[in-house]
This record gives sequence, structure tokens and C-alpha cells, in this order.
Amino acid sequence: MSPRSQSNGTGPWDEGALARLKEWDPAWAEQGLAMSANPWTSGVLPGKTVELVALAWCSACTNLNAEGTRRHIRGALDAGASRDEVLMVLKMASMLSIHTCSLAAPILLEEARAAGLQPTPKGAVATPVCDRMKAAGEWNTAWDPFFDLDPSWTEAFIAAGAPVYIGHVLSPKLAELLSLAFDASITHMYSPGTRRHIAAALKQGATVEEVMEVLKICVALGVQACNLGVPILAEELAADR
Repeated sequence: MSPRSQSNGTGPWDEGALARLKEWDPAWAEQGLAMSANPWTSGVLPGKTVELVALAWCSACTNLNAEGTRRHIRGALDAGASRDEVLMVLKMASMLSIHTCSLAAPILLEEARAAGLQPTPKGAVATPVCDRMKAAGEWNTAWDPFFDLDPSWTEAFIAAGAPVYIGHVLSPKLAELLSLAFDASITHMYSPGTRRHIAAALKQGATVEEVMEVLKICVALGVQACNLGVPILAEELAADR
């Protein structure tokens, strides 16, 4: 099946995998489809937003689901997303890896102090992007530990990430809903970011129902296990025969 033949009617499902599952277990297939396709049919979020959130989940550096990434890029384009909007989601999916430092840099500083060690003092470094964010009240204090350890590298990272929130490709509300999808994903479950982006999304005008819809999309994408495994099971059963 070509990527263009994938239909939004089955939400996060691969149509071939779903058809096979309906053959083997029609009752569970219908129950699973009713649950997982709900965000695609409920009308709470625009179709384009649903597809971009699904793309965020699939393309995140914590998932890297190639088949789902292709399907939801196609779905987003069909729903009216621009190239730049899709590309921005992929950039966000790449920048998610900063949580390595959000988790580990504070631990590094704590363990260094416990060992009687101090980081090598850094000379004066220009950090204009970070400085502007701090002055505007947009700085996340969770970034302080790795900023203190390597301000030059942190400046480069923040400069790469800032266009997500201060650019003009995504609306502020959509940027926050996408960020929530990355952080609340079952493969990431980053609690500080989940709380921060829920609060920010509500501040940007998202409703409680819209935020819940993003969480439902993240749950729905658990069916990628069947998208992956059902065709493999069919192939292996055929090989046995």
C-alpha cells in the first residue's frame, strides 16, 4: 500500500494490519478502533492538529517510528499543513533530546560536589539568546545546571530551539500542545515538562478538552504495536505453513 492510500478514517492504524486483525479478532479490532480513532472523529481538535500531534509522537527521538511518521506526514499534508509546519514538528522531535541534560546535569553537579570537585571556571561567553529569554521571563530554570556547566553550548541549543516558540510557523497554543505530546508520550513521560506545557497551553487559550485530546492521541498511538507486529505474525504463520 502506498503512503498516499492511507486514510484518516482509521486514525493511527495501518489499514493492512487493521484488516488482518479484524479477520483474526473482529470484536477486539472494533473495540480498539473505536478507542484509538476517537481523536480523529471527535472534532475537538482540527484534523491538521490531530495529525501534527500524531506526527510528533511517531517522529520523536524517543520513538522514531518510520511507518507512523510517513502516515502522519501524509495525513498532515492532506489536512492542509504546510511543509514548514511539518518540518517544525520534526525539529521539535529532534530537540526533545535536551532532556538528557535536564535530567543528568543537576545530578552531575550534585555528585561532583559530593566528590569534592568543581567544574572548570568558564571565561566570559556571549549568550544573547539566553539573555533575552531571561529578560523576557521565558527562561526555564531547569536549564540552569547545563547553562552553568557549558554556557556556549547551551546558547547554541537554545538558539536552535527558540524558533519553535518565538517564530511564526506554529501558533503558541499549537507549539505547547505539540510539546505536551512529546513529554507525555509513553516512551518519555517527562513529568516536569508535561506539567509545564499543560499550564502553558491553558494560558495560551487551550481548553481542558483540547489538552485531554492530545493525551488521548498519545494513548491511541499505542496501536503501533499492532501495526508493527500483526503483519510480522502473518508472515511467520505463512512461513510455518
